[in-house]
Amino acid sequence: MSCVRIKICGITSVDDAVATVNAGADALGLVFYAASPRAVSIEHARSIALAAGPFVSVTGLFVDADPEFVRSVLTQVPLQLLQFHGDEAVDYCESFQRPYMKAIRMRPELDVNATIAAYASASGILLDAYRPGVPGGTGETFDWARVPQNISTPLVLAGGLTPDNVAQAIAATRVYGVDVSGGVESAPGKKDHSKLTAFINNARRCTA
Repeated sequence: MSCVRIKICGITSVDDAVATVNAGADALGLVFYAASPRAVSIEHARSIALAAGPFVSVTGLFVDADPEFVRSVLTQVPLQLLQFHGDEAVDYCESFQRPYMKAIRMRPELDVNATIAAYASASGILLDAYRPGVPGGTGETFDWARVPQNISTPLVLAGGLTPDNVAQAIAATRVYGVDVSGGVESAPGKKDHSKLTAFINNARRCTA
């Protein structure tokens, strides 16, 4: 038996981080992308990361960031995982010598299996909805039938997930993990703790 892993992204406060951990999430995400309404400063991110405790994976999300900026974050914020949401090449992703997850936006013409194979060194691949010019956080789903089956790379499903559809999404895709941001918010960057708990409870089901 295996249980789906759960990541709550776009955490912007210590209070939301603590609520995320207490509700049972496996990971939380900090956004280091200035154009996002969920972006956090390095100083604030450090406080949030430390509040998460030692057994929760704190993830840093970047979008085509300058390598020196990523390294600056890594020297100041205790991140266990990097998440790349832009057009980063494999060499770039590997250059920080830290486990990473590569986000793939599910464009209609995308060869999903080939793109996953191109990032063989990734700890996981995040599959997200596609909207031109928007690197993530669209609040939209994509056709879950496009999620590959029987591949060795852990897949994380994102895009338009909510407490109401996450169980259906997991049953349809049998992914390693799910990632949510806007679907558990009362406003961009502010988590609704009731939605947060409902999402995790609905997602926390095991599959054979």
